Amino acid sequence: MLDAGSPAALSGLTIVDFTTMIAGPYCSRLFADLGADVIKVESADGDHIRKLRPRKSGASRFFGQLNVGKRSVVADLTDPAQRGRVLDLIAQADVVLENWRPGVAARLGVSYEDCRKAREDIVYCSISGWGQTGPGAQRAAFAPNVHAASGVDMANLIYQPPGSVPPVTGVFTADVVGGTMAFGAVLAALRRRDHTGAGGNVDVSLIESMLSMPMYELQAELAGITEARTSHRPVPTSDGFIILTIVSDQNWRAVARAIGQPELAADPRYVDVRARTESWDEIHELVCAWAISRTAEEAEAQMLECGVPAARYRTLASLLTDEHLREREVFRPAVDAGGEFTIPATPFRLDGQTTPAPGTRVPALGEDSDQVLTKLRRA
Repeated sequence: MLDAGSPAALSGLTIVDFTTMIAGPYCSRLFADLGADVIKVESADGDHIRKLRPRKSGASRFFGQLNVGKRSVVADLTDPAQRGRVLDLIAQADVVLENWRPGVAARLGVSYEDCRKAREDIVYCSISGWGQTGPGAQRAAFAPNVHAASGVDMANLIYQPPGSVPPVTGVFTADVVGGTMAFGAVLAALRRRDHTGAGGNVDVSLIESMLSMPMYELQAELAGITEARTSHRPVPTSDGFIILTIVSDQNWRAVARAIGQPELAADPRYVDVRARTESWDEIHELVCAWAISRTAEEAEAQMLECGVPAARYRTLASLLTDEHLREREVFRPAVDAGGEFTIPATPFRLDGQTTPAPGTRVPALGEDSDQVLTKLRRA
């Protein structure tokens, strides 16, 4: 096991990060959390997310969560001299990340081929909505568009009540899934470079990343299955909702105990998966009748005590004081121009270590330009 003084997993790795908005910055933040030196190259206007709420003392906390632990360099890639400096930086780097539309990097002089001239074994990762090739490659890629086009929203619609419309998209699922895929793909390319000495050109598509999610629904479509599989619905309580999962006979026996009707475990209407599927509405009504006189917390606790896979619907605010998450140090203090604020930790541990370190900073726009460029001149 590593001790507290051991080097971070990706220390010594340098990433030149041209990405903006969400998917690319999420990917590069994972690298920064694990100790890589992520140098975020921005225009004089900065990443658009810097301008978005919530803000304190001019600093966007939205931007901060995505870009904590990085360094910021300002460069105008349309200026040959400044672009040359950036290519000098790439010559000393391991990875380049970009998420422009296909063709933009080439116009700016920092395409894969341009960067290979600076460092032959560079790992170059492009993140885009529809990939680098194909007739749809130039389509704009924002999460709601990708969600709609990927089929995932319509796949979820089959589980909603008749007459429902596709859901309003708020959470940036496509960006997080795509950024995570890019993180894994770059690590795979680096591992291959360890073996072969060759870099590579990584092409990550958000729509293809989203297609990895509706696994059952895609296979059901291919098999000609038209009916929706049994879905687990929110159960109303006196002050909120819970959800419980009844997959196995053991789950059902636990539910029957929890609602005080253990005899239902052997009832022919519910005794096995096939019977429960045909009686799903009745089961839902039974649980709802039991839960409505209890608070969500009480209902969840009783279900869990009986061994039922269950959870109450939580607000993000309530999770900030959750005992389990606090014990695992899931929320970490970061620092920007507005002071200390809270961010979620990297969602995995290496030898129990939680990252990033408390107090890790968010870079102000261009604050590291002089230091990085001075280092280049000395090199």
